[in-house]
Amino acid sequence: MPLLLLTVLLVGWFLILATSTTLFATRPGSQPKPLPEPLPRVSILIAARNEEAAIARCLTAIRQLNYPAHLLEVLLGDDASTDATSALAARTMQGFAGSFSIVPVQETLGLARGKANVLAHLTRAASSNYFFITDADIAVPPTWIQGMLAHAAPGVGTITGLTLVDGPRLFDKLQGLDWLMSLGLVQVVSDLGRPVTAMGNNMLVTRAAYEAIGGYEALPFSVTEDYALFQATIRQGFGYRIIFRPEVLAVSLPMRTLSNLLQQRRRWMHGAESLPWSLRGGALYYTGFYPLLVGLAWVAGPGPAALVLAVKMLLQGALAYFCYRRAGRRAPLWLMPLAELYNFILTFTLTTYRLLPLSFQWKGRRYK
Repeated sequence: MPLLLLTVLLVGWFLILATSTTLFATRPGSQPKPLPEPLPRVSILIAARNEEAAIARCLTAIRQLNYPAHLLEVLLGDDASTDATSALAARTMQGFAGSFSIVPVQETLGLARGKANVLAHLTRAASSNYFFITDADIAVPPTWIQGMLAHAAPGVGTITGLTLVDGPRLFDKLQGLDWLMSLGLVQVVSDLGRPVTAMGNNMLVTRAAYEAIGGYEALPFSVTEDYALFQATIRQGFGYRIIFRPEVLAVSLPMRTLSNLLQQRRRWMHGAESLPWSLRGGALYYTGFYPLLVGLAWVAGPGPAALVLAVKMLLQGALAYFCYRRAGRRAPLWLMPLAELYNFILTFTLTTYRLLPLSFQWKGRRYK
């Protein structure tokens, strides 16, 4: 009986992965439309807290946007930084042909806390009808503004771009592979009409949608403020777009250590715990592969377990190939064996981390 149950669960797991890979490979997703005429003025909002190591890279990418500079309003919110973030930002943007301002954030607006509070201040200072939100550790592509605007439409409140973690180390590349494949699965669910999430490091929010929900100051506190905003706009009847295309592909700096990565993922898990039960159940089932594999090895021996693992690597390699191809990158398929070890360690440690009553730290602030 245990062997039969494990077999059924694993077959179901493989059907989900195979179906997701097929859907991702065959469905083109949202397609770009002609840009608005005349081109609109847009606001780029960046929340920063002690980001002197990354802010110059972020703003240099902003300066390289091929959107008309006089239509760009760049607002940097300095969230009580104790380093040289503001000074480096001002130096990097010196001579910028568009508008650039540093907004010191010293007071709390309504219910907003942390990054949400910074964005609440920045949206109040913004003068356009389009809020482009990114993070200090992100470098957006030159085509970012046009790429996102090409998916704007009446009634669409949020547009989420694509982000790839990248860096020179093996640990960095494993993060990138894991993250892009996860976004591929999010894309599949979103294309099926189920709103999953948005990413606050590469997101467009219209002023109409933002003001309809009362802004961040009206939302209950969440460490995943982007997901809270996304859900609020959905409840207000606004549509969304999830874009998996190279013209909106931003590059994120990787987490430097496993501890930093766990802190980041623990924060994301907070948002995932607010998903509908159907999506949460599906996510738990998908991440439960390794316990099922261990159970199979215990009941049937290492041979069948090794075969199942090989089939998993083959299917996930196919998913990785299609994800990277759509993003305009070459898939590092040689990483797949190491990715299995990486995913096993991450799944085990995150599960333990979640079950224990531990707090976590993010941007110098501690959360539970």
